[in-house]
Amino acid sequence: MKEMTDILNNMALDKHISLEEIPQIDLYMDQVIQLFENKYLEAKRNEDEKVLTKTMINNYAKGKLFFPVKNKKYSKEHIILISLIYQLKGGLSINDIKTTLDGLNEKHHDSAFELEDFYNSYLKIFKQNIEDFKSHAEDKQKETIDLIQQSFQEQEDELKQILLITSIVQMSNLYRRLAERLVDELTPPQKS
Repeated sequence: MKEMTDILNNMALDKHISLEEIPQIDLYMDQVIQLFENKYLEAKRNEDEKVLTKTMINNYAKGKLFFPVKNKKYSKEHIILISLIYQLKGGLSINDIKTTLDGLNEKHHDSAFELEDFYNSYLKIFKQNIEDFKSHAEDKQKETIDLIQQSFQEQEDELKQILLITSIVQMSNLYRRLAERLVDELTPPQKS
């Protein structure tokens, strides 16, 4: 089994779109797609994986995950929201993402609210989360190896790998369920 540090270093975990990388001018859809494809190229699992497509963006717009586009051009604020959607879609349903971002979309119309400031705060947490994740993943690998050595005579790499995968997926599910509960708290109670 590979060392966790090597695996983590090849995952391009630190890839994100910074505010400086978002042009000050509005972009057409193809330009938005190109921005995301260029930024997340290294983070793709394989060559066939699409980071962002026209269909995805159109579905986000139809689902009202971000405020309406003007003249088929996407503003800096749209790109910030699409970046958040990109990060959230790995763990939440489209409906949960909409619920999560509804408040930001509403606040966008408030001239006192700066979406860029919110995004900067998000990026600070993003960077800290990567450091926490790396440390936790390395600890999980060590725990798994120790447990396998205690439980089995043969030191099969495959058993270590399978146990580590199940542990990581279980942790992922726990975090996803927690996020869903937090989304539920954002959802207003249904009228009867």
